[in-house]
Amino acid sequence: MPSADPARDSIALWQQLQATAAVLLLVRQGTATTSALEKLMPVLRPGVQALTFQVLRSLGRAQALRQRLASRPPPNETDALLCTALALAWNDHSAPYDAFTLVNQTVEAAKRAPATKAQANFINACLRRFLREKSALVAATDNDPLARWNHPAWWVAHLKKDHPIHWESILTANNAQAPMTLRVNAMKSGRDQYLGLLKAANIEAIPSGECGVTLVSALPVQAIAGFAEGVVSVQDAAAQMAAPLLLRGLDLALPLRVLDACAAPGGKTAHLLELARCDVLALDIDSQRCERIRETLQRLGLGAQVVAGDAANPASWWDGRPFDAILLDAPCTASGIVRRHPDVPWLRRESDVARLAADQTRLLQALWPLLKPGGRLLYCTCSVFKAEGLDQVQTFLVHHTDASLLPSPGHLVPHFRANLEGVPDNSEDDHDGFYLALLEKRAA
Repeated sequence: MPSADPARDSIALWQQLQATAAVLLLVRQGTATTSALEKLMPVLRPGVQALTFQVLRSLGRAQALRQRLASRPPPNETDALLCTALALAWNDHSAPYDAFTLVNQTVEAAKRAPATKAQANFINACLRRFLREKSALVAATDNDPLARWNHPAWWVAHLKKDHPIHWESILTANNAQAPMTLRVNAMKSGRDQYLGLLKAANIEAIPSGECGVTLVSALPVQAIAGFAEGVVSVQDAAAQMAAPLLLRGLDLALPLRVLDACAAPGGKTAHLLELARCDVLALDIDSQRCERIRETLQRLGLGAQVVAGDAANPASWWDGRPFDAILLDAPCTASGIVRRHPDVPWLRRESDVARLAADQTRLLQALWPLLKPGGRLLYCTCSVFKAEGLDQVQTFLVHHTDASLLPSPGHLVPHFRANLEGVPDNSEDDHDGFYLALLEKRAA
């Protein structure tokens, strides 16, 4: 079906494959997909993003197939193009085009790029063999863990250790596409009212959590009813749990002084302001990301003090007045949001887990003294690794006798209706992997 954009319709498949391989090459070199896509012409980005996400979700399989087709690794550009074609063509049920078309257009892409032109015959020979022996080659890679799970071996090992019962389901969920979930702005609409608005616009959606809805089919934000007017924001159901959990049990009749550390892009800052009369300090170390916080708040008609600063160094930004509540959504491996960011397993290194856990420890140590006695700190990460969740909080409690753990969701994993620490999770939501722990400072 032709798109609404004639320029996009004029783009040949070989051009999209060429660009997808270029993005994959950058990811392999350590560049996030979002940044890599920004290097492309705008008309290319939507189609290439869709292809890239599919390639990343089958990259392990593609690499295993390529090893059987060519015992010696080809040049990086050639390997990226070859793996792009194999990732898209190996499974007939999910292939965006038939295998013969993908092979023909991949060879055309190779011929038209200076970096791969000399390797076009090699690519053609590998892919023609793949077409002839497809069933046997796929079957031969079925027992390869890299092909089976499409995650690096170290990642799989971490999940087996941390979640011995559910590790397979987590990996399976990671390779699926996440739903589009919206948070309804309680200051402008109720959830049921907003569901009615969507129904009137012929947009199918279902309830999600306390104040969210999940769209049956994802849409561009510009096409979402009420988005431009600040009626809704895009936010996963797990992330929507953070603000209500932090505020629960506090006296909302008072103007609460709240710190949202590591606040960009501002979703949780906004949620706090939608739910309560808060004096919020939204902090982020990156001044450019602080602009995203301001843009989020402006769209929603909300106000907060936005400051660029290092949360681990309060002396550079804190005025000495303690906070009633602190939200620490700490930088992490993002191991819980792979279904939204399938480049994450291929960007991360095993050493990142310990490095980021050490950063999280420093943040907790630095922010705890800023909390009033009787105040609450919500520690959360979008990670399923226990080093960034349960282990982090247990160690903190051992070293801080003035801290107590309040009832919290703990580790939530993609597609599960209960968490892994025995705390009931009554939600029916489809959410990302996440960790939430609510800590209270005991009064002296």
